[in-house]
Amino acid sequence: MSIRFRLLLSFTSVVIVSVILFTAAAYLLSVAVTGDFRSISSFYRIHYSLNPLSEEEESIFLDLKYLAKHDPAQLKDNKLLEKYDNQLKMVQAGLIVRLEHEIIYASPALQSADLATLLPTYEMNNNSIRNTMNLGSRFYSYAKFDFLFSTDSAEKGSVYVTKERSPFAEMVRKLLPILIGVFLAILLLTSVLLYRYVTRKIVKPLDELRRSAEHIKNGDLTFQLHPHSHDEVGQLLMSFEDMRQKLLESVQLQLHYEDNRKQLLSNISHDLRTPITTIKGYAEGIRDGVTNTKEKLDRYVDAIHVRASDLERLVDELLYYSKLDMNKEPYSFQQLELNGFLRHSLEEMSIELDQGKIDVTWSNERNELAYVLADREKLKRVIINLVDNCLKYMIQEPKKIEVGISMRTEDCLVWISDNGPGIHPDSLPHIFERFYREEPSRSRSAGGNGLGLAIAKHIIEGHGGQIWAESSHGNGTTIFFVLKKFVDHR
Repeated sequence: MSIRFRLLLSFTSVVIVSVILFTAAAYLLSVAVTGDFRSISSFYRIHYSLNPLSEEEESIFLDLKYLAKHDPAQLKDNKLLEKYDNQLKMVQAGLIVRLEHEIIYASPALQSADLATLLPTYEMNNNSIRNTMNLGSRFYSYAKFDFLFSTDSAEKGSVYVTKERSPFAEMVRKLLPILIGVFLAILLLTSVLLYRYVTRKIVKPLDELRRSAEHIKNGDLTFQLHPHSHDEVGQLLMSFEDMRQKLLESVQLQLHYEDNRKQLLSNISHDLRTPITTIKGYAEGIRDGVTNTKEKLDRYVDAIHVRASDLERLVDELLYYSKLDMNKEPYSFQQLELNGFLRHSLEEMSIELDQGKIDVTWSNERNELAYVLADREKLKRVIINLVDNCLKYMIQEPKKIEVGISMRTEDCLVWISDNGPGIHPDSLPHIFERFYREEPSRSRSAGGNGLGLAIAKHIIEGHGGQIWAESSHGNGTTIFFVLKKFVDHR
């Protein structure tokens, strides 16, 4: 059973139950007003339309009607009228006798100066002998009979048997059908509008959600859901849209990883082929007897050793990067004073710096101790990779490296700057990618394998920090990284 049909069924049930309850309430109201427990139909039929009098009152009325037809002169006899009036008083009813435009007899409770003008006009055909009327501020039901007192004089007369009723009961009698009709119309209109509203707010979004699920089933993640409300259905659509975006990002990331994997295999193949080809060439020269002197043999052996060392270093760095990338390289954090650590790390590289004739300068803005929480060995590898990257690309004299620390509110900023040729703006966003080199040919003339900066980025981010580069082509390069300050919570 569809949700739309269930909603229609539920609204129909609400209408039916409401009508039943309203009918029951109307019946109880009529009972409360009239004291009649028989039914609403008897409320209309007996009390106000066909028989406004009780059986006792109706019997007396028939007697008076008989006299009016056969001996109307007796209706001028006050003693006889008082007798009938006393009988009517026993059942809380009243009597009125009219002669032309004068009242010749009226029960004491009905006597008033303008009673004659309030009575209905004569209707000698007596088509409507039972009805209701207002006498002043009071409301009465009555049975009347119009007659002639004498055929000779043609004097018209009327006899009334009245019963005081509640004016509220008459109002209910007249307005109840209208109220029931208005109530049903409002109920039906409200149900239709509510059904359309619920259909628009629930069924249509769910139908949109179903179509979206079919898109996903067919592999289409490019569509978009647009929630139009913040209720539960709108939140469901927003959650589904978030899921779609996450799936799309996951697929795009998977495709990106696949492209990276292909690029990685291509880069590894290229970087491995060069030293292997060189080693193979020198080994074939030795086998073919090209090295006919000791000096030439030593030179070939040294070249093979150098290429084998490069190959070993490439494999080691590739393995290390792979461990970092898969989060399989554990960190051992400890409190570290950054100034002393940087100086000690550069002192260990003093031989390479002296051989390259590099002038190292220091900059500490506040000249104060800077404590961070770091893995000593991994952070040392970052410094070595960054300085080694400077050494590879500085070609103009004098060669300078500046190392600086800036203490900030919550972290420490470290930078290593050189006066090398700088990096082209198009290449700058990619220098931290694995195997990336600025020269498209991936020439090894400058050394390196394109993993140094990628490893440095992994390590700094593993410390919860950030690393970036600033450079202008021809004016050197500065590598910045940020480490959080050490906070002792003891």
